[in-house]
Amino acid sequence: LLVGTLDVVLDSSARVAPYRILYQAPDSLVYWTIACGCSRKEITEHWEWLEQHLLQTLSIFENENDINTFVRGKIQGIIAEYNKINGIKEDDDTEKFKEAIVKFHKLFGMPEEEKLVNYYSCSYWKGKVPRQGWVYLSINHLCFYSFLMGREAKLVIRWVDITQLEKNATLLFPDMIKVSTRSSEHFFSVFLNISETFKLMEQLANIAMRQLLDNEGFEQDRSLPKLKKKSPKKVSALKRDLDARAKSERYRALFRLPKDEKLDGHTDCTLWTPFNKMHILGQMFVSTNYICFTSKEENLCSLIIPLREVTIVEKADSSSVLPSPLSISTKNRMTFLFANLKDRDFLVQRISDFLQQTTSKIYLEKNISGSYISSDDEVFTRSSSSVSASPHKSLSSESEGERQFNLNDNGIPTATQALMTMYRRRSPEEFNPKLAKEFLKEQAWKIHFAEYGQGVCMYRTEKTRDLVLKGIPESMRGELWLLFSGAINEMATHPGYYEDLVEKSMGKYNLATEEIERDLHRSLPEHPAFQNEMGIAALRRVLTAYAFRNPNIGYCQAMNIVTSVLLLYAKEEEAFWLLVALCERMLPDYYNTRVVGALVDQGVFEELARDYIPQLYDCMQDLGVISTISLSWFLTLFLSVMPFESAVVVVDCFFCEGIKVIFQLALAVLEANVDKLLNCKDDGEAMTVLGRYLDSVTNKDSTLPPIPHLHSLLSDDVEPYPEVDIFRLIRSSYE
Repeated sequence: LLVGTLDVVLDSSARVAPYRILYQAPDSLVYWTIACGCSRKEITEHWEWLEQHLLQTLSIFENENDINTFVRGKIQGIIAEYNKINGIKEDDDTEKFKEAIVKFHKLFGMPEEEKLVNYYSCSYWKGKVPRQGWVYLSINHLCFYSFLMGREAKLVIRWVDITQLEKNATLLFPDMIKVSTRSSEHFFSVFLNISETFKLMEQLANIAMRQLLDNEGFEQDRSLPKLKKKSPKKVSALKRDLDARAKSERYRALFRLPKDEKLDGHTDCTLWTPFNKMHILGQMFVSTNYICFTSKEENLCSLIIPLREVTIVEKADSSSVLPSPLSISTKNRMTFLFANLKDRDFLVQRISDFLQQTTSKIYLEKNISGSYISSDDEVFTRSSSSVSASPHKSLSSESEGERQFNLNDNGIPTATQALMTMYRRRSPEEFNPKLAKEFLKEQAWKIHFAEYGQGVCMYRTEKTRDLVLKGIPESMRGELWLLFSGAINEMATHPGYYEDLVEKSMGKYNLATEEIERDLHRSLPEHPAFQNEMGIAALRRVLTAYAFRNPNIGYCQAMNIVTSVLLLYAKEEEAFWLLVALCERMLPDYYNTRVVGALVDQGVFEELARDYIPQLYDCMQDLGVISTISLSWFLTLFLSVMPFESAVVVVDCFFCEGIKVIFQLALAVLEANVDKLLNCKDDGEAMTVLGRYLDSVTNKDSTLPPIPHLHSLLSDDVEPYPEVDIFRLIRSSYE
């Protein structure tokens, strides 16, 4: 079935002509517009050309598909030739787009301020009949127009009225986009650019939702990434803006970067990884303040290099083994070697521009603006001969490292095994297996840091994740939470911000501060740290400072529980920036007055439950359990429903892997209780089953003194639930 209209040779997008020549394949209800004309004379000329150049040729084809392919190719060839002869370039779309804008405003009676983003050829299905025409996508509306055989079809839908967008492929409709509103469903079949059309629709619908939530209008971003000279400007500035926005959002989410960071560009490259002596294939991303890398193979290796940490960027000599290499050195004496960079000179120039803009004092002191300009071959002044010698000078030599850090059969480093033996040689009274295990974990992380680097520029690999899943040592929790959440970057670039906020918010009262005061003594009351005024005061300062930073959120219940746990492992300012990362990036819209983000994820969780635990799904829907449970689990990251020492392990994994950990764990908990839940008669009984199960989740490695934690639904006379090991539960949730 035809799913689109080919561009016609003469100006078809600017006007609807009364005369058309249509191409229809046998046994098909749909046709392509091959040509159009304003007069009978004009259309007759087209027909005569077709008789001479096309119709006779078609008789030699035996297969219908071959005919379709030939006709389409031929017409597209004519368009390309016409454009070439008339000097119409690929990026010369401004006149055409201006005409489309005029047509859009005229056809649909849109005000001048309504901005058109793009328009696509498509068919709109009214019943079983396709109406061929154009779909216009603007900031606030989806519109369709068709004029066929004297009949006009018009459709205008506001993005905020759309409840669902789906891209379907069925036998009847090969490439179909279904647009649902509360009152109706609309179907569009798009022949060309279906993925692009659908992505743009999704993005515009999401922007409309965002504006509803924030009560803000749409602002076009004028500071778009700089284009390479070769890059054709194929789309309008507004479409480019939206594309850049979408890419920047994905980039920030992938590397947990501050929410105002804008991606400048990305390129394929390889990265030398000294820990396994390999060149890993992946992509380098460059933005205003960061250089990042992620491997093509998922979880193999990723890297975040803040420009504030960079000391030297140099081009090394190309060789057949290492074409177009680029070496980047940082303050902590790590050197990263990238190669196979397609447009190295352009890339180095961009990095150089961003380095000069960096606000870091070191660059201002050294006045680097003069030292980056050198000969054509070298953008930076330092000699490049040192690059290939040792890509990772800060580490001890590999042979020594290998000798020290071999693993034994139990997966415990042999050096650590020796330390453990020494630890055991103390008197038996002194030996504490839990402390020994904690000591082992610390050693494993220290070995990891020696091999993969420490701090924000460390190589992040599957091994890093595996260590997190085994539980972060108590002494390193704060440091690693800051690192994995990206809060370390915001803290480093905003010195003194928290102190100023605390000072400004002191003694000020509003609804948020009233709610904070009410909840202070309900935040982890069983923990000794919050049984005195010192702990309570720190919690008050962090929550009040955040309420003043972000009045849209202010304060929401559950923030007190999460923040009190952050304060146990991080300093006050660090806890504040962790809360910022949590509320604004990792769990967006979770903690506003309507907890919209949590409700959205609840909907996602219900769909996952339907896919992964179908036998339980119908029963749970009847009991209404999913909506009841998931809100508290998701909002407090299991901190309010699990024993403290087990729940912090969940928080470890969350900061490393994001919200997917909570989805996985919630599914694993439901799956472990399938049989019991199927026998429940009401939601109260189901809640008791899950409450007792979660209460029994233990962390046998924990060195913390036991903190009493009893689920409110658990009564003393009930037989205790068998213990569930938190690490086993997390492992099964991943499997």
